[in-house]
Amino acid sequence: MTIAASVKQCLANMKGIEAQLSSLALNSNDKGAQEVFHTTMETIASVKKDLQTRVLELERLEPQYKG
Repeated sequence: MTIAASVKQCLANMKGIEAQLSSLALNSNDKGAQEVFHTTMETIASVKKDLQTRVLELERLEPQYKG
């Protein structure tokens, strides 16, 4: 697996984790748990954004990785 493929796979995993945390935050009855899930989701969103930037960088530097 290439670096670009690994980064893209990691990005896909992060998107799934973000969605799960969002669901947990919405479905939790405990206010404290909701806050923790929401805060963690925001952290994951930040990491996801960084990974998206890296994917674009990889695709720009190495056109064969596009797609």
